[in-house]
Amino acid sequence: MIRQHKIRLFLCMGVLCSLTAFANRYDGRVVDQNGSPVSYATVYPELQPEAGTATNTDGRFSFETNLPESSAVIVSFIGYEKLSLTLSELNAMAIQRTSLVLKEQPIALEETVVAAKASKQRNKRKQMAALLHAVYVKLEEEFPDNPAQYQVVSDVRMQSEGETWGMEQMIANIVVMPETAREGRDSLQFQGRFCKRFFSAEKRAQADSILAGNAIERLDKKNTGAGKAMRRAANAVDSGVVVHQALFAMGNMRYDFEQAMSDTRHWTVSNESEGETVLTHTQKIIKYLGFFKLTFTRHYIVDSRTYEVRRFSEHAEVKITIPFGYKLNADQLQMLNLINMSDSQIQKFRLRKMRANVDYNTVYQRVNGHVYTLEKNMLANAHILGSKKQEIPIRIKATQRVTGLQTEGVIPLTKSQITRRVKREIVEIY
Repeated sequence: MIRQHKIRLFLCMGVLCSLTAFANRYDGRVVDQNGSPVSYATVYPELQPEAGTATNTDGRFSFETNLPESSAVIVSFIGYEKLSLTLSELNAMAIQRTSLVLKEQPIALEETVVAAKASKQRNKRKQMAALLHAVYVKLEEEFPDNPAQYQVVSDVRMQSEGETWGMEQMIANIVVMPETAREGRDSLQFQGRFCKRFFSAEKRAQADSILAGNAIERLDKKNTGAGKAMRRAANAVDSGVVVHQALFAMGNMRYDFEQAMSDTRHWTVSNESEGETVLTHTQKIIKYLGFFKLTFTRHYIVDSRTYEVRRFSEHAEVKITIPFGYKLNADQLQMLNLINMSDSQIQKFRLRKMRANVDYNTVYQRVNGHVYTLEKNMLANAHILGSKKQEIPIRIKATQRVTGLQTEGVIPLTKSQITRRVKREIVEIY
């Protein structure tokens, strides 16, 4: 009897402990340095990002986790410094009703443009060629051609006319296999592990039928070649893979540098404070009788003494003109519901022009003498112009942070890992 009583007691204690551990809830509020709320900021435990959440329009958040109170919590939003604190500290701030304050951190491009005037003395072709060669030698030395696996937390926010209509956050594994690359590019494999889509209640109602699977089901019924292609594309977009993979793939610095260094005419150089030199490369692409125009401006922020690249940023301007317009199909047109177009406007919409400005930057980390990606940020302002002078402004903010890095024993992802549909959760924030 005593033994049975002890067993029951241990079972009760185990259940009680598990319930207590599962019930730890953390609340807080995120503001900027002026005290204004930061909406759609990401808040997640570093060791359990799938338990994370996003702040609402008042900057408030709430999440649950069973991690020890010494575990780190990450608070991030593009344009601000990443904030890291423990669960214990977060709990203490909630008790004291103290808000979490994010400090501004402009993307590297904004720092670069200030000092964009070229030095005439150093801009001579021979000197420029020697400087570019020295930087590339350092790039070859520091950027390894060995496999690496990243765990990332990636989020993309979309706005129209100042209103945020939603955010998608994805937790993913990314494997880089340089030896399988073509033309010097890294072979990139992407495995989405978990996806959350955050909406306000109003936008959730608008987006529910589009992003929760109904549009995909309709596409599945199409058997034509075009229908199959649309179905594959829709499934990819629905899982979030395309957007988040593209964010990591942008800015292959070593490859782009190697391709551009042979022609010194497109390079300028300037000096910044604290021993940094800014190398700027500008490239223009015009295609299809001028209907497609793209300008890239890449900035390499280099240590003036060691030639080590500390940061990399890129600015792109794109303009597309479609002379007779392009009629979007019914499933594509549905997406315009999210930016408050009426049904009558949607049916008449014909895409005529697009223009966009994109700012992008990468921050690096050093591990065992080599350089790996630590963080990527993107800010895009786009305008879609349709028939009858319809204009849709869209603003996209995206950030991707590395939460784990493996450099030993990395193996390629399997086909099933890459193509498996990502588990998705839709969350309303208030």
